[in-house]
Amino acid sequence: VQLQACGGGLVQAGGSLRLSCAASGRTFSLLTMGWFRQAPGKEREFVAAISRGGGSTDYADSVKGRFTISRDNAKNTVYLQMNSLKPEDTAVYYCAADGSTWSINSKFLSEYDYWGQGTQVTVSS
Repeated sequence: VQLQACGGGLVQAGGSLRLSCAASGRTFSLLTMGWFRQAPGKEREFVAAISRGGGSTDYADSVKGRFTISRDNAKNTVYLQMNSLKPEDTAVYYCAADGSTWSINSKFLSEYDYWGQGTQVTVSS
């Protein structure tokens, strides 16, 4: 599976961005998809995940109510809509794909088999 993320950039606090991640190489509708992020000097952390059909989602507490994950299986793309951005959201954001079905483990990095190259999100105060 090849994953190509885009949509990052520089935005002021309180602003919005929408990240996209296009997948190829495998039937997209069979993949659980996730977004993770890594800030400088910190470990990569879970942001959001979505089940194959989009009926189940999960979010890190730090982004609940501000970020929304969605997917379009016809376009082989997963999205992360980020609103009310804060400086602490600054990080490289990665999309990831998991060939397993949705589970409570879908928030763990170890569950994901494929990773995109990352897109930088910078939020200025």
